[in-house]
Amino acid sequence: MTGPRPRPRWLLCRERRPQARLRMYCFPHSGGSPGEYMRWSDALPDVEVWAVQLAGRGSRREEPPATSMAELVEAVVSEVDFVAPYVLFGHSLGALVAYETALALREQGSPGPAALYLSGYRAPHLHEPGPDPAALRDRDLVAVIESEHGPLPGEVKADPDVLAAALEVVRADLTIVATYRPVRGEPLTCPLTVLGGDRDEESGEALTAWSNYTTGPCDVRIFPGDHFYFRERTDDFLRHLATGLDELSAGAVPGPRALGPAAPLP
Repeated sequence: MTGPRPRPRWLLCRERRPQARLRMYCFPHSGGSPGEYMRWSDALPDVEVWAVQLAGRGSRREEPPATSMAELVEAVVSEVDFVAPYVLFGHSLGALVAYETALALREQGSPGPAALYLSGYRAPHLHEPGPDPAALRDRDLVAVIESEHGPLPGEVKADPDVLAAALEVVRADLTIVATYRPVRGEPLTCPLTVLGGDRDEESGEALTAWSNYTTGPCDVRIFPGDHFYFRERTDDFLRHLATGLDELSAGAVPGPRALGPAAPLP
């Protein structure tokens, strides 16, 4: 299977698999980088895994990051060639970006994803904008980051230039969250798989409400763990992901199942 040549500043891949039956494009969380998602390819040998590298990160660190959902999604759909068949995966802010990207692709008549994997974020109509990040001083922003994602590496905090660059990206991402206002359109038709951790505030009905955003199946799976449950239960999570992607690439719709400690919401 071949497709358009990827644009290296937007897409990163650990291992090219041109004959893969399915591709997965991953959108990172606020302040996140592509590296974590590229490593998943080792556990997904039948899938070509691509991580979306947004402006302000990695080799694109000299580019100003997007500060609105509309700006970000417009850039994504105009710059990234999504090679079908494919799925979109997004965690936290990335879940909203994946959903809005699917809507934008449908609007412009492009081939849409075979499925969406939406992790760690509530359904759009339950979105809570949060405080204006422009009002946060740097030290307060650091506190917000560390409360949600754990301590920043010592080398980042010790280098004023590195810290400033990291805070610029996070502040831009939080501005997207603060200004995001979903516009309810027609539901998607592809399956949704919604994932979360049982100790995360993004759980329960906030996740099951995604079922209103597709006319297809919506499978909600909860793993033991916090907002980054897939770091705590990596093997269980990746087994679950691999099974669902295998079924999807074979033409089957993922159905309810329990793998390891994962269990569907009641």
